[in-house]
Amino acid sequence: MAYTVVAQYRCAADHEATVRDALLRVREYTRGEPGNEVYEVHAVADEAGGFLLYERYTDRAGFEAHKVAEHFKEIIVETVWPLLTDRTVTFAEVI
Repeated sequence: MAYTVVAQYRCAADHEATVRDALLRVREYTRGEPGNEVYEVHAVADEAGGFLLYERYTDRAGFEAHKVAEHFKEIIVETVWPLLTDRTVTFAEVI
């Protein structure tokens, strides 16, 4: 069953370019993962520092594999997350 992740990230305006660049870098790695079907990065309209990520994996195992990938650790955990002022994540299964 397909597994979907929707993440909302917010950062201070002075970190926006760094976060944007990092999210675009991780997008390229993630799209090459065998379990990934979709990985889209959106800038929230009219909200400086706001981002929305839409991710879909073949199943939950595909997402779990994504979370342990080296690029996830280096780019998301070590670079993006420390710059965020807010982060919410919704996990869903396609019905």
